[in-house]
Amino acid sequence: MTHGTRSGRPVAPGRHAVVVGGGLAGVTTALALADAGVRVTLLEGRPRLGGLAFSFRRGDLTVDNGQHVYLRCCTAYRWFLDRIEGTALAPLQDRLDVPVLDLARPEGRRLGRLRRDALPVPLHLGRSLATYPHLSLADRAKVGRAALALKGLDLTDPALDTQDFGSWLAAHGQSARAVEALWDLVGVATLNAVAGDASLGLAAMVFKTGLLSDPGAADIGWASVPLGELHDRLARKALDSAGVRTEVRTRVTAVSPNGNGQWTVDVPGETLQADAVVLAVPQREAHDLLPAGALDAPERLLEIGTAPILNVHVVYDRKVLGRPFFTALGSPVQWVFDRTDASGLREGQYLAVSQSAAQGEIDEPVAVLRERYLPELERLLPLTRGAEVRDFFVTRERTATFAPTPGVGRLRPGARTKASGLYLAGAWTATGWPATMESAVRSGVSAADAVLGALGRPRPQALFEFEEAA
Repeated sequence: MTHGTRSGRPVAPGRHAVVVGGGLAGVTTALALADAGVRVTLLEGRPRLGGLAFSFRRGDLTVDNGQHVYLRCCTAYRWFLDRIEGTALAPLQDRLDVPVLDLARPEGRRLGRLRRDALPVPLHLGRSLATYPHLSLADRAKVGRAALALKGLDLTDPALDTQDFGSWLAAHGQSARAVEALWDLVGVATLNAVAGDASLGLAAMVFKTGLLSDPGAADIGWASVPLGELHDRLARKALDSAGVRTEVRTRVTAVSPNGNGQWTVDVPGETLQADAVVLAVPQREAHDLLPAGALDAPERLLEIGTAPILNVHVVYDRKVLGRPFFTALGSPVQWVFDRTDASGLREGQYLAVSQSAAQGEIDEPVAVLRERYLPELERLLPLTRGAEVRDFFVTRERTATFAPTPGVGRLRPGARTKASGLYLAGAWTATGWPATMESAVRSGVSAADAVLGALGRPRPQALFEFEEAA
């Protein structure tokens, strides 16, 4: 029996890869291998694809577990959206524009904006920083000097990973206010850590790539539909079209070499044979499935910490926010997004409050969070003061990302293991990026590339176009 692929080429049944994990890394790996003519089985323990970027039903609403965004510089994730035919459902801003509300300022003067002009780097942000009301004139001048110093850092220097970003900022004249009103405003959302807890290497990568590489690099995109529409339904459709066998609710119990150059993958009720296996699962799960000798120091995977993200969801009986999103200073509130249309809400407005680096709140009761966040939203959004709260609920991802702490770089393995035919994928692997959707997709591409090299298969040119666009 042969299996068709997207390219129409028949696939010899002897070349078989098993991908363990159906998040963005696993789906990317499976699509890339299938597009190159490899027969692929994708196994996912959950009842859906999408990993930690998913949706669920709550009454009449379709709710995302958390607000996810990407940037124009996320060329791999943009390739993924194009591959699953979802680009139109996750549009990018025409031009970076972030409304920043500061509660410490009097009403009527609270709004500042971080936006870019159509000028070359670094002039594209010059006017915005020069008029940014949440920083003093002295702080604005020092921010420019720190940005130039950041631009001069060599991202390949391993010493950057051993330092923390907060100390570097302080050494480069950044006040506590500048860190709060600018560096952490961006960094907490992208790194899932405050500057003092983040690796300088990862922080420098974010700011150099997002703000100092190309004028449009930091333009923000997000899904206008539930994430499950993209990462589950459209991903499944693309996998089916590529000839991938996809099994959900199928948890892998063991992965082992069988002595003749192939691999055995055990799931309840079935044993699969494969020429290559990709473990596209979280680091602790990968550690538990790795056979002896696959990594020199497998315990390092357990040293990669995790960081939580909390989302507070509020449904009002009327419209209280007139813009798609904003971010806040002087408040526990970080980023607020309007999810009304995406969720299917017919009347009123649904806001999602996304709280990164939420170690102090992740386990707090809903009642406590309600008492904290509803008054904060009333302070930020005057129209909420007379509105009825029709629903209030919380979603928690306790291990949302790996913790980008100093020294984490040496713990992140590459795609290849020491066991021939066994590979790793996941946002936590050595992609050079923090734990983002971009990192997950890049890891899948790296794993697929390694598998194709080992199987003697050519790389599909379309898969690597995004590297040239980066």
